[in-house]
Amino acid sequence: MSKIDRKRLLREMIFFRRFEDRTFEAYMERKIGGFLHLYSGQEAVATGVLEVIQADRGIGFDYVITGYRDHIHAIKTGAPAREVMAELYGKETGSSKGRGGSMHIFDPSVRFMGGYALVGQPFPLAAGLALACKYQKEGRIAVCFLGDGANNQGTFHETMNMASLWKLPVLFVCENNLYAIGTAIQRSTPMVDQYKRLAAYSIPASQHYGQDIEVVMEAAQSAVDHVRSGAGPYFLELLTYRYRGHSMSDAGAYRSKEEVAKWVQQDPIQILAKRLIEAGELTEEEFKAMEQAVQDEIDNDIVRFAEESPEPKVEELTKYVLEDKPNPRWIGPLEAQGGGHG
Repeated sequence: MSKIDRKRLLREMIFFRRFEDRTFEAYMERKIGGFLHLYSGQEAVATGVLEVIQADRGIGFDYVITGYRDHIHAIKTGAPAREVMAELYGKETGSSKGRGGSMHIFDPSVRFMGGYALVGQPFPLAAGLALACKYQKEGRIAVCFLGDGANNQGTFHETMNMASLWKLPVLFVCENNLYAIGTAIQRSTPMVDQYKRLAAYSIPASQHYGQDIEVVMEAAQSAVDHVRSGAGPYFLELLTYRYRGHSMSDAGAYRSKEEVAKWVQQDPIQILAKRLIEAGELTEEEFKAMEQAVQDEIDNDIVRFAEESPEPKVEELTKYVLEDKPNPRWIGPLEAQGGGHG
């Protein structure tokens, strides 16, 4: 990567970290409600993989889908950070008009096909998107981010079976942060190396260090090349770690201080910053100035936009849920059957 690219990626990861930190603060201030799952510590994964995807074909070309820890994936895919923050605040200017909240960021204009609250829900949806890509023959692929905790769901195995059988152009990115909520992976899964599970479905897979963005990008490029060539799906496992609890209600008491400290020493932002400083591409002063500039942007633009945006109108509560008028072509089960049948 060029010096400019490495600096830009460093700034992006700083931005993503501060974005999540600021949502934490807003939640504690009761300006954000509902569920909130933060991505702090895992920035190199989404940033690196999606940088490769975008460099390959451009923003908004390929489909991206993920679970409920979705803010950073949405922004990196191309969803405006202002709209993502406004969605967290439940405002009309949010990416889902304030109706979805943290777990349901959605922006089809850049082909970010959503974050999903149900564990394992994105798998079959990603397969469906990939099947559409295959029919359209325009070179697109689907990228599905998943956590290690979702891999014991039935949808995981059903989807891998179909994706392999039909040679679907889909890249599965497993963000293995070692925990499913508060359950350590070795307590729930006999095969802790997730990439090895794909042998049963004849899907090529590999495992890599997810805290170094350059390692992530190199691995992602090989995986993307495989999928885009028409050879079928690929499963990319990236070992990473979340610094905060599973959600805002999780204090993380199940993890030792020593374990957390070990991973904090492997911070993806610090790894890249140190590399740039040692290479003479960045000074300590420039790094600090970058951090301050990001914080100013978050506070003075992103958060301000969300706080000053209007609330959704109460009278439009069902606007995106139900049709304004009943569909005359629809015949309910009672009318059709002459009675209810469950």
